[in-house]
Amino acid sequence: MADNPFVYGEIVTDAAFADREIERDRLARDLLAGQKVFLISPRRYGKSSLVRWVLRSLARQGLLTVEVTVAASSSYVGFLEAYARALLVADTPAGRVRQWAAELFSTIRPEIRIDTDVPGPPRIALGFPSIHRERDVARLAGEVFALPGRIAAARKRRLAIALDEFQAVTTFGDDSVEHALRAAVQDQRQVGYVFAGSEPSLMERMLTSRRPFYKAGPVMRLEKIAPDDFAAFLEGRFAATGRRPEPGLGAAIVDLAGNVPYDVQRLAHEMWDDVRAAGRRTATVEDLHTTLTRLLVEQGPMFEDAWQRLTLAQRAVLRAVVLEDGRELLGADVRARHRLSTASSVQSTLGALVRADLIARHGPRRYVVTDSLFREWVARQTY
Repeated sequence: MADNPFVYGEIVTDAAFADREIERDRLARDLLAGQKVFLISPRRYGKSSLVRWVLRSLARQGLLTVEVTVAASSSYVGFLEAYARALLVADTPAGRVRQWAAELFSTIRPEIRIDTDVPGPPRIALGFPSIHRERDVARLAGEVFALPGRIAAARKRRLAIALDEFQAVTTFGDDSVEHALRAAVQDQRQVGYVFAGSEPSLMERMLTSRRPFYKAGPVMRLEKIAPDDFAAFLEGRFAATGRRPEPGLGAAIVDLAGNVPYDVQRLAHEMWDDVRAAGRRTATVEDLHTTLTRLLVEQGPMFEDAWQRLTLAQRAVLRAVVLEDGRELLGADVRARHRLSTASSVQSTLGALVRADLIARHGPRRYVVTDSLFREWVARQTY
């Protein structure tokens, strides 16, 4: 029995990866050339899957690859520890990690623990428990950020490093973090970096003329996949797994999911499962709406909870975003139709909904609900 060809909720790989050939080739070339690339993408557009795919392809070409999610760390020192650990263990046998650390760190020695009493590879933990003062943190950052260059020189191999959710470095304090990192990476010609972020407005601000990373490297902005290409991909995957798609099914899935890659894959995945469970060999638009209804029922309690946590003003503006397709929300006609307050008040509420990750800006004058299922729930269940 064929496996479900659509993947969501995890890193998408290989055959389940839709399109992005141009972006994959460009990012791979830039990293191989030692460029410092800034990848800016709204959430749910497949940024992390793209980065992971490129790193795997570069590893097959002999590069050392390292990936760290900046937002996973709860402090600056925590990030430095996670980053140092990822760099030290990259293609390094557990038995050599301590020796390797002693060779690479010039002034600060990490505390390393290796747990071999676990199934699978040994578990390696690294920390800097003696680091407390701000001056010591700055010195540690200099050591850690210099590691990629030292590793490239010692191993005589190029590196490709991905710092995902890079905008999170702004939560570690002032722009001294950015200054320290920029100073280190600008001379590391054997190391390619991708600084990937899913908060476009924040990432764009980090690249302005008064910030350290201004003109530090090429900028890639991940856009939506061309709807026709995405629709063809979906129908091809249905057909390849023995579920003949009704004409127009792919376009209907893309449209209903707002052409957001995560949402498209989710809806296609769930529909494929439903069609298989029903023993059907043909997948129709009617099946799509049956799946949508099921998902709305299942997700209803979560959406209800999110709705209840909003203020009345936020509910009204969110509903206007849904019903007006996110356009002309500050106009007098739209505000009157939805009983909204002043334009300035609506603007403030839109900002609050963006910060809550319920909506996102799409171009200069439009807002979209970030979750297409929540959008459908709001349209059907609220008044």
